[in-house]
Amino acid sequence: MGQMKFTAVQGGSIITPKGFSAGGLHCGLKKSERHDLGAIYCEVPAVAAAVYTTNLIQAAPLKVTRESLQDGRLQAVVVNSGNANACTGKQGEEDAYTMRAEAARHLGVAEQDVAVASTGVIGELLKMDCVTAGIAGLPKRLSGEASGAEDFSQAILTTDLVKKEACVSVRVNGKDVTIAGAAKGSGMIHPNMATMLAFMTTDAAIEADALQQLLRQATDVTFNMITVDGDTSTNDMLIAMASGLAGNDALHPAHPDWEAFAEGFTYVCQILAQAIARDGEGATKLVEVQVSGAVSDLSARAIAKTVIGSSLVKSAVFGADANWGRVIAAVGRAGEPVNPETVDIHIGDISVLEGSRPVAFDEDAALQYLKGDTVRITVDLHQGDGIATAWGCDLTYDYVRINAAYRT
Repeated sequence: MGQMKFTAVQGGSIITPKGFSAGGLHCGLKKSERHDLGAIYCEVPAVAAAVYTTNLIQAAPLKVTRESLQDGRLQAVVVNSGNANACTGKQGEEDAYTMRAEAARHLGVAEQDVAVASTGVIGELLKMDCVTAGIAGLPKRLSGEASGAEDFSQAILTTDLVKKEACVSVRVNGKDVTIAGAAKGSGMIHPNMATMLAFMTTDAAIEADALQQLLRQATDVTFNMITVDGDTSTNDMLIAMASGLAGNDALHPAHPDWEAFAEGFTYVCQILAQAIARDGEGATKLVEVQVSGAVSDLSARAIAKTVIGSSLVKSAVFGADANWGRVIAAVGRAGEPVNPETVDIHIGDISVLEGSRPVAFDEDAALQYLKGDTVRITVDLHQGDGIATAWGCDLTYDYVRINAAYRT
C-alpha cells in the first residue's frame, strides 16, 4: 500500500472505537466450557452495512439481519457459536427472531436495530432455553475494556485456534478516527461477498451508502481473496457499524480524507482475512499468491484464487515440494486469458519459470524456504496491468482429521 495513511493500534480491538462495548459468555451450546454467545453494543444507533454469503442455502440469521439493516442502522449484534441455525426450517427462523427480540429487550434497544449471527453445526435446532438465558446475562458482561473484547472474540470461535483482531487509527478532519475488526473462520472458507463471520466497528461519521460501497470494495480485495478448502458457508456474514462519535464531518468518496479512511478500513479487512487463512483447519503455513501482468484486475483475481485454491498446490506447499508445474497448471485452467509462452513464476525469491520455460534453481534453498510458516508464490503473465493477491493455507492430514469428526 506504499506510504500508509493510517497507524496500527497495538492492543486495539472491536471496542476501541468510541461508543462500543462487547462481551461473551458460555450458555451451553458447546460441549466444552468455552464461550459460545457474544454481543457488540453501540451506545447510539450506528450507521451500518453488511455483505453476505452467496450460497443459495442461507441460514436463518441472515434473513433476520437483512431485515434489520433495511434502514442502514444497527445498535447491537448478538452472535452464537456451536450451532449454525441453518437448514432448520420455520422453527429456525422463529428462533433467530427470538434471539433478536430477546437481545433488544435486555439491551434496551429497538428490535429493528439488532443483527443476529450464528456459526457451527448445520441442521440442528438451537437450544433456545440456553440461548435466551444467556442473552439475559449478556448486558452485565458487556464492557468497553479489553476483557469485553476478549470474551466476544472467544465467543465466536468454532474450530479456530486463535482469535482474529485488528485496529487502526486515521486522521480525518484533524481528528483521530479508529477502525477495528474481529473475525472467526477456519474451515468452510471460500467466500464470495463475505467470509465466515466478521465484525467491524468505527467511530467515524460516514454516510450509509458510502459505508456499504466501501465494505463491498474492501471485501472484494480481502475476504473474497482467501480460501481454505473451497467451501462457501451457509452463514457467511460481514457487518460494519459506525458510531459517528469521533466528531468528523461525515465521510463520503469526495471527502478530502476519504482515501486515508478507505485505506485503513481495507487494511483491517486484509489483516483479518490473512488471519483466517493462516488459521485454516490443520494448516501449518500461510500461502500468498501474487499475480501480475494479467489483462485486468478481475482476471488476476480469478487466476490468483484458482492457484491458492488448488489442492495440489496446497499439498505441495505442505510437503515443501517446489512443484511449479502445479502452479502453472492452475494458472492455465482459471478460465482467463493467458499466453502460454510468457509466464514467470517465483517461489519466494527463487525463480523457477521464465517465459514458461524451466529455470535451474537450488532445490535445497527452495526446500528450506517452503519449510517456513509463510510461503509466497508470484506469477507474472506479461499481458497487461492487472494485479491481485490471494491468501490461503497448506492442505494437511489434520484437515481431514478435524472435519471427519466435526459433529462428534
